[in-house]
Amino acid sequence: MGAGEFSSSQTRRTGLEREALGVVPFVNAIWISETGGAQEGFTPSKFDYSLFTKKVGHDIVVILIYVDDLLLTGSNLELIKEAKHSLHQQFKVKDLGELRYFLGIEVLRSKHGVLLNQRKYTLELISELGLSGAKPVVTPLEINQKLTTLEFDKVACWSSTVDPLVDLTSYQKLIGKVLYLTVTRPEISFVFQSQSQFMQAPKRFPMESTLRVVRYLKNAIGFGILLKISPMHSLTAFCDSNWGAFPVTRRSVSVYLVKLGDSLISWKSKKQHTISRSNAEVEYRSMATVVVELTWLL
Repeated sequence: MGAGEFSSSQTRRTGLEREALGVVPFVNAIWISETGGAQEGFTPSKFDYSLFTKKVGHDIVVILIYVDDLLLTGSNLELIKEAKHSLHQQFKVKDLGELRYFLGIEVLRSKHGVLLNQRKYTLELISELGLSGAKPVVTPLEINQKLTTLEFDKVACWSSTVDPLVDLTSYQKLIGKVLYLTVTRPEISFVFQSQSQFMQAPKRFPMESTLRVVRYLKNAIGFGILLKISPMHSLTAFCDSNWGAFPVTRRSVSVYLVKLGDSLISWKSKKQHTISRSNAEVEYRSMATVVVELTWLL
């Protein structure tokens, strides 16, 4: 896998055009119209404008573009070299070699596989929040903790928990920053799908709960996702549910994870759209969710 950086005049002039057209569609247009991506056999993804693939027999080459950074990988080294040569002909490209860091994600290689983590991003977040001296915790969420809205607390007469947060922006920014960590830390997905529901009218308690997650991350900063070297290529899926997880709406939660061989490739924790009347109904809805994901992956 290789990474390169565009430094041609085409990318230097995109500052104003990003505002008008958006970064991703503009990069897509450059690759298709100016680099001859279509003529080279690369096809843009229908689901991601910055992703391009080229299939030759049983081999594949993948190019991912983010602004002026580019990732290149594939199953055939010769095809990768051809793609690099094509890029060098069209742009002034700096080849950075094997991928080590991209968009806050560190890539570490070993004999066991490739580890993806966000250690540097996490350390920067801890420092920004002033939690460098805070005591780490071993769980991202307190046992049996239920997050509720201000309206629910008033109706239920939970006066001790009715403590609105004055600075809404600080909570919204914090959720956005920590949410990005779910890219390599799937174990905090449930916590943030719960906490993100209080973006419009947060209380002080959800804010403290979010800071607890950061303290949990401090306990194991280097954790991440290991993409193992394995001859197995079968898909395995697991799903679970939590009936009536939210006291405010009485809706349940569906959770699932999908593994390719021994490597985790997809996961989700999501509140169900309707209220279920039994635990069996919740489980069936959770199974339906993971089947939809498997259908899309296949």
